[in-house]
Amino acid sequence: MDHRFEALQQRIGHRFADSALLTRALTHRSFGADHNERLEFLGDAVLSLAVSSLLFEHFAGSDEGDLTRVRAHLVREDSLHRMAVQLGLPDVLRLSEGEARGGGAQRPSILADALEALIGATFLDGGFNASRALVQRLFGEVIATTDMGSWSKDAKTELQEWLQARRLAVPAYSIRATRGQAHAQTFEVDCSVPALGLVESGEGRSRRVAEQEAARRMLDALNASDKPGSPLRS
Repeated sequence: MDHRFEALQQRIGHRFADSALLTRALTHRSFGADHNERLEFLGDAVLSLAVSSLLFEHFAGSDEGDLTRVRAHLVREDSLHRMAVQLGLPDVLRLSEGEARGGGAQRPSILADALEALIGATFLDGGFNASRALVQRLFGEVIATTDMGSWSKDAKTELQEWLQARRLAVPAYSIRATRGQAHAQTFEVDCSVPALGLVESGEGRSRRVAEQEAARRMLDALNASDKPGSPLRS
């Protein structure tokens, strides 16, 4: 086996009994017919379950909504791309010459897909415990050293970064309505992303709070759509 694959196995903490699974996980569809898309499909589900399990254990007092938001943050393309780079996946991906020349080894979507495929391959090779151990190796420190409040303290900034990472224009906020007397008003604000044709609304006792809620709802909608096959996925 290629020494780079050997080094990768040391980094992920799993040695493959079936080396063909590892090779397939790192093979982009441009390279050949035996590519990683089916493993990516499986790995997406395994990743979601493994992250859910880790969050359920660590944030024992958190409700479903908080856990769902944190999971969406962890498994979205941006996060997976960073993890893939840290693992050195750009150096071991198998791409066609044309895809490689076009910068495919650095493309966030390709790297995120490859990481999911690697998790799926680990599941097939060693079972759920092996794949969960890999996910814990990737995300465990982030989960353990972050409190729940910090994941959602500034949804507007997070949304802006999400859009900028995809070279989309920043969102627009507008007051849809205000209710109540001047000293106890409730604001209803729309958050729109014209490039994607999306609008979400939020309410709050101040315009700022309402904007944050609208941004959070927009993030939830975008993260739910940021999956393989979605037109929102770059």
